[in-house]
Amino acid sequence: GYMYLMAIIDLHSRLVVHWSVSNSMEAEWCAKTLEEAIVQHGKPEIINTDQGSQFTSDEFSSTVLGKEIKLSMDGKGRATDNAFIERLWRSVKYEKIYLNPPSDGLDLFLLLAEYFEFYNKERRHGSIDYDRPMDIFKKAA
Repeated sequence: GYMYLMAIIDLHSRLVVHWSVSNSMEAEWCAKTLEEAIVQHGKPEIINTDQGSQFTSDEFSSTVLGKEIKLSMDGKGRATDNAFIERLWRSVKYEKIYLNPPSDGLDLFLLLAEYFEFYNKERRHGSIDYDRPMDIFKKAA
């Protein structure tokens, strides 16, 4: 069956701050993923999402707004509004998943854990002067 990936990235550094996989795209899971990211890295000023039902739900929006975080949503059907996360999805698929198709949900989780460790700490990004996301994130802290 399908598995869903949610990731929260820091736009300045391109660091994947937190991520999670689930077999259903429920608002409760998205809200929990955001809360876990906040525990690990602190509260962002703003969070940007697409207009998926999980993000427009009362549960997710009340989690965001209840923590006094600004909520920004992309225009309907405008993937370019969220180009940073769309670029991450492309990288994940072409650099890891398509090359190593997972056999089940656990295998997917392990592949993603390995990839995001590489992505954050080793992979150089042209958009940040070929630096590594973790290095940029630490400099800004």
